[in-house]
Amino acid sequence: MMRSSGIPISADVPDWTREMPQTFWDPGRKLLATIRGYQKWCGKTGLVARLCCKLHVLRHRFWSVVTGADIPLSCQIGGGLLIPHPNGIVIHPQAVVGVNCLIFQQVTIGSRSSDRLPVIGGHVDIGAGAKILGNVVIGDHARIGANAVVTKNVPAFGTAIGFQ
Repeated sequence: MMRSSGIPISADVPDWTREMPQTFWDPGRKLLATIRGYQKWCGKTGLVARLCCKLHVLRHRFWSVVTGADIPLSCQIGGGLLIPHPNGIVIHPQAVVGVNCLIFQQVTIGSRSSDRLPVIGGHVDIGAGAKILGNVVIGDHARIGANAVVTKNVPAFGTAIGFQ
């Protein structure tokens, strides 16, 4: 897969510039910034670290309400995630999302009853309204179509549409 500049997008090396807020009001990227900040400070000890964690929790709550997204502070998301329209995105705290992924609105990444959780590879594009549920592995550079329901593995460079 290529960027508009012709440079391939990596499935292994995060492109942190994708997460940098572009304007003052950039809710999706601001939500990600609070998650990254919380994870950074919670790995440290001391009074300043505790205060910074609390500040990031408050900011996370604000941006979660603004975006309508349910992306927990403890989630396992690789760098370079793009969520241009974060409304309604739900990610289970123990699901794994690889680097440089693209997730559109109303996507759910979660479990089916007591199943294990999805593992999403690097540079996966997930269309609006898609549901990735249960013990599935999505390979690198895969594409998940809008409103797809994925309950089976998708190979690298594969495409899932409809009910899989």
